[in-house]
Amino acid sequence: MRLLRTLWRFCGVAAAVLAWIVIALAISANPWFDILKHALSDLGGPSASMSQVYNFGLIATGIAICTYSLYIAYASRAKVLIFASSLLFTAGIFLMLIGVFPSGTRPHAFVSTWFFIQMLLALVAIALGMALTRSFYHAVALWIISILGPVIAILIETLVGWPSVALLEIYGVVLIDVAVLIITMKI
Repeated sequence: MRLLRTLWRFCGVAAAVLAWIVIALAISANPWFDILKHALSDLGGPSASMSQVYNFGLIATGIAICTYSLYIAYASRAKVLIFASSLLFTAGIFLMLIGVFPSGTRPHAFVSTWFFIQMLLALVAIALGMALTRSFYHAVALWIISILGPVIAILIETLVGWPSVALLEIYGVVLIDVAVLIITMKI
């Protein structure tokens, strides 16, 4: 039972690793893809070779995120953290929806944007929950990621512009990965 609980706890880290494996496999299957010109979602679009690798990979990663959110709810006593886990669960659903509605479909822009917004809301709520449960260092680290991360992204866009959507998405994914490591260390 303890082993299963430990594996459950690391579903967030597994989701992060899986996401990078999926991205790497999809890029290797599409030599035309240029990280400085395209969006990551182009790897799952109609012009992509083996788009199912990217799309099914995002669905699997979304399932791992949802599973991780259930662990957070299970392991937490604070109501704010339980609420935050529901926001994280919703982010996982939106990631799955990116795979269901790939680039070139009408709902794609909405679901891909809302994945990042929902993840940001979840991180803010988890940071608040950690602050309320006196995990101040972890809370401050999450606040830095969830507040400074978007501010830096906006500053880059305003001052020089992001060269591509892919780089902006990768920046967001790296921030999420760091946040997941912080959360997993504490919860």
